[in-house]
Amino acid sequence: MSKTVKLISPIDGSVYLEREVMDPAAAGMAVDNARAAQFDWAARPMAERIELVRAAVAIIGQQTDRMTTELAHQMGRPIRYGGEFGGFNERAGYMADIAETTLAPMVIEDSAAFTRMITREPHGVVLVVAPWNYPYMTAINTIAPALIAGNVVVLKHASQTLKVGEHLAEAFEAAGLPEDVFQNLVLDHETTSNLIAARAFDFVNFTGSVAGGQAMEHAAAGTFTPVATELGGKDPGYVRADADLDAAVDGLMDGAMFNAGQCCCGIERIYVHESLYDAFVEKAVAWVKALRLGNPLDPETTIGPMANERFAATVRAQIASAVTQGAVAHIEEMEADDGGAYLTPQILTNVNHEMDVMVEESFGPVVGIMSVSDDDQAIAMMNDCKYGLTTAIYTKDAAAMDYIAPQLETGTVFMNRCDYLDPALCWTGCKDTGHGAGLSALGFLALTRPKSHHYRKS
Repeated sequence: MSKTVKLISPIDGSVYLEREVMDPAAAGMAVDNARAAQFDWAARPMAERIELVRAAVAIIGQQTDRMTTELAHQMGRPIRYGGEFGGFNERAGYMADIAETTLAPMVIEDSAAFTRMITREPHGVVLVVAPWNYPYMTAINTIAPALIAGNVVVLKHASQTLKVGEHLAEAFEAAGLPEDVFQNLVLDHETTSNLIAARAFDFVNFTGSVAGGQAMEHAAAGTFTPVATELGGKDPGYVRADADLDAAVDGLMDGAMFNAGQCCCGIERIYVHESLYDAFVEKAVAWVKALRLGNPLDPETTIGPMANERFAATVRAQIASAVTQGAVAHIEEMEADDGGAYLTPQILTNVNHEMDVMVEESFGPVVGIMSVSDDDQAIAMMNDCKYGLTTAIYTKDAAAMDYIAPQLETGTVFMNRCDYLDPALCWTGCKDTGHGAGLSALGFLALTRPKSHHYRKS
């Protein structure tokens, strides 16, 4: 009997779609076909590869209503926010813009005696394992530069957003991408791990949980296959004494609550200078109370359900545990809270780092707020975490960042903003957040390997 995967919609708990899982033999054949297609794809002029990627992106751009509605059904994001095409297009477009320059040969010498240079070669077959929380943007981060650099791509999308993988495959096919250069496969964990262990892929990019990243690295152990990971986060915000209070509240609360808190770089803990603490909490509570929890298909809804009941259960458990340990919850249960995927967003005070809600990833609409006395205490608290993706500092003193930023154990440091991915900057992390280099010029370097050329001319 064939194995299937069911996508349960968080809107009402119904089965939104069901797909058959590819059996191991068929999966292996699909990857073999990808490898066979890679040589001709890499041999195409880069300008043609760029044109085809841009064409696929443009097709998605003509179907944003579909994107928006399908995202609401799959992972609960309210339709009022209009899907993900803005970031999707920005990221793919930037990587296309810099490709020719970034991947150009590095010429050391070109004389009558010698030619010495370094070129960039595509890895070959790239596996992209994409998450459900920003399913278009996180996927295109790797798909676009991988294809432009001459790799072929196998996409394994999250079971919660299977329709996204299908949409992307349809767009690339409609754009005229050659057969097998981009494939969207429905694979189970065992088949994926076995393919990695068999060196079926030349590069693996995984975005997801720490446990998932560990499974990828275990599967690749001894194969020398590069594995890039972007895993968990517990991203902090720090409001200095000189901060613009209203801007800090708006920025950090949006960073904590947008997408029902299901953001890789969402704000999960906030440290506020003691002189602003009471005012910040008061304004933050008012900000969250103004949210409207409800059906994501309702244009009046500002915060939808979490993508799955089990995700909401984890957040509820963290909140309950913190309250038992003395934390104060400031938001009363909202009418739409059903005890399942629809979860009341929450602000907690009187919290500390003995509580899971302040040190373990929540990935939901809850944030703890603590008072600190100075920069040094804030730095120590922000670093007291096993994750390191982003950190957001709100201050009017740019010079203060010269002291704070070098001490932070994080992949990105923001000043007066948060929860944003700039495609010109490297998207990376440290500690249990994993390692990798997405987007920017470094993204192309990660998706290619260097080849040195040393020619002595007679």
